[in-house]
Amino acid sequence: MTHLPYIAAAYGLTLGVAAILSINATFRLRQARKRLAAIEQPRTRQPS
Repeated sequence: MTHLPYIAAAYGLTLGVAAILSINATFRLRQARKRLAAIEQPRTRQPS
């Protein structure tokens, strides 16, 4: 009896979850940078 299928599944699941978390963090970071850039833009006054 070999434990190879269990070990392969465990590694695969670990790598899959790590990939999903990394991709999610990348998208959230991009969104946060866009929001920060929008907040930090110098505002120009409109003539009244």
